[in-house]
Amino acid sequence: MRTIVAKPGEHARWYVVDAKGQVLGRLASRVAAVLRGKIRPTFTPSVSGDYVVVVNADKIRLTGRKMTQKIYYRHSGYPGGLRATPAGKMLQRHPETVLKEAVRGMLPKTALGRECLRKLRVYRGEAHRHAAQQPVALDALVRGGDSAGSTKGREQ
Repeated sequence: MRTIVAKPGEHARWYVVDAKGQVLGRLASRVAAVLRGKIRPTFTPSVSGDYVVVVNADKIRLTGRKMTQKIYYRHSGYPGGLRATPAGKMLQRHPETVLKEAVRGMLPKTALGRECLRKLRVYRGEAHRHAAQQPVALDALVRGGDSAGSTKGREQ
C-alpha cells in the first residue's frame, strides 16, 4: 500500500452550492469542509481543498432571533471606532459577507485558512462568473444527503 499525499492545486475541482433556503451555520460548516478538502479520500491536512461557488446568498436563513440578536462588529482603528451591525441589516446590505464570515470562523486561523478562504466565491443572485470552470453541483452533500467522511460508492 502507498500513502497518497496531495500537492497544492493538484486536481482542484469547482463546486456550485445554491444557498436558497439553507440555514447559515449548516451550510457554512459543509462549505468549510469542502474548502479544507475533507470530502476527498486523499485529504492532506497541509493542503487546501477545492473551490466553492455559492449562489443566492441573499436567500439564506437564520434561525431563532439571530436577525436582531446576532451582531457583526468592525473597528476603524480610531478611538471609539467600533461599529456594530445586526445580522438582519447585514443580510440585506451585504449577504456575501455574512456567509464568508461564517465560513471564515470555521476554518483554521492560519495561512492555510486564508488560502482556503480565497477559494470561496459568494454571489448574491443566481448568476456567477465561473461557468468556464464547469463547476459541479454540490447539493447532495450540502443538503445532508451524503456524509462528508464517507467514500462509499465514489471512485477513488
